[in-house]
Amino acid sequence: MQTIKLTSLARAVALCAGALVFTAGAQAAGDRTAYNQTKASAKAAYDGDKKMCDAMAGNAKDICVAEAKAKRTRANENAEAEWKNTPKARQRALHEIAEADYKVAKERCDDKRGNEKDVCVKEAKAAMTKVMADAKATKKGSEARMDAADDKRDANYKVAAEKCDALSGDAKSACMTSAKAKFGK
Repeated sequence: MQTIKLTSLARAVALCAGALVFTAGAQAAGDRTAYNQTKASAKAAYDGDKKMCDAMAGNAKDICVAEAKAKRTRANENAEAEWKNTPKARQRALHEIAEADYKVAKERCDDKRGNEKDVCVKEAKAAMTKVMADAKATKKGSEARMDAADDKRDANYKVAAEKCDALSGDAKSACMTSAKAKFGK
């Protein structure tokens, strides 16, 4: 039964990670106001969730608090990744979310004993390791795409500059200014 929960957990994290990577890559960097609002909303939600946990006792309370922290971490990290909109920020968000989800899974394992608990903890660790490895691979892929885009832009600039060399005087100056503006030089 625990395996199903961990598999669901891993799928949920992977789904969030994929959505974060693809949506963040397609958008420009977010604005500071939206980032601050999301963080404030996450803190308020955490405070409310934590108060609900106060009525519980034992490991149920520990699980509840870990889930509240994970929810807050997920909101904060996704907001920061969207705001910064860099491969490094997205990888950090995935890493932090995976760590938070791992802590929740470990708390759930505390209800078990012996080998069953050991297996539960190993499955939780494996799920976290998988998400982190996927995040690392995604970051490297994103960096490679960014490098390729830079190389293409540089090559296109060189072509445009070469075309400008055929001109002279003000026409050449205007052509070079236009090429620099177009290709960010």
